[in-house]
Amino acid sequence: MKRFFRVLLLGLEMVAVMLLSAAITLRIALHGHEVKVPDFAGMSVAEASHAALRTGVGLHIENRFYSTTEPVGRVLSQTPAAGTTVRHGWQVRVTVSLGPQQVTIPDVVGQPVQEASMNLRKTRLELGTLAHLGAPGDPDMTLAQTPQPNAGVDQPVVNLLLSSTARTSEGFVMPSFVGMKDAAASKWAAGLGLKVVTIAAAGARPQPALSKQPAPGQAHPGVASSGGVVTAQWPESGFKASPGEIVRLAVETPAAALSNSASAATE
Repeated sequence: MKRFFRVLLLGLEMVAVMLLSAAITLRIALHGHEVKVPDFAGMSVAEASHAALRTGVGLHIENRFYSTTEPVGRVLSQTPAAGTTVRHGWQVRVTVSLGPQQVTIPDVVGQPVQEASMNLRKTRLELGTLAHLGAPGDPDMTLAQTPQPNAGVDQPVVNLLLSSTARTSEGFVMPSFVGMKDAAASKWAAGLGLKVVTIAAAGARPQPALSKQPAPGQAHPGVASSGGVVTAQWPESGFKASPGEIVRLAVETPAAALSNSASAATE
């Protein structure tokens, strides 16, 4: 009987050792290949690549942005953040600096998409979103662009709104009406199928939308065309828009501009 209990005890001890060994093995398998993400900020791409290789993570350049604080080729930001615990081989996405902006956005409106694309690449810019809108004339002609010509940009990407022979319900890139006369901006917006609401620029808020679509070249019903200049818009340029959507244009009238100038002069 004693021998039986000894054998049983020995067997239980062996099972306990096996379970403990399995637990240790499982823990090593789950956590043994975890590493901490290094801080790549300010490193060159080559330095970041070497640091990633030493740590055991991957490096993926996700974006490139202009920067006045970091020289060209230096890492601006990363995801996941430095110090985060990840599995061995995890891909860390980084944004790299293009340095200060040194390019001028060309005006490609009215150009075929192939010509517009070549002109953008000549200035080291990339072709971004291509949206289409049913319009008369030849297809794939550039109707609008974002950013506007000569504008300052954060990223070297230009989005184009192209003409299409077929009317489409797809969205398009909202153009910029800022700086245009209110009548011209209203006509352009109405031609894109947008509903236009004009408001006074000085201290006014967007008015409730009316259901009636204004005629091309006219302001929204109840708001007279003032011959003023558009100073702001909602939605802003670069956002996705659809035919039938409302665009609100803040217009500074010549009288308001003159009054502001007089006030500034007296101060």
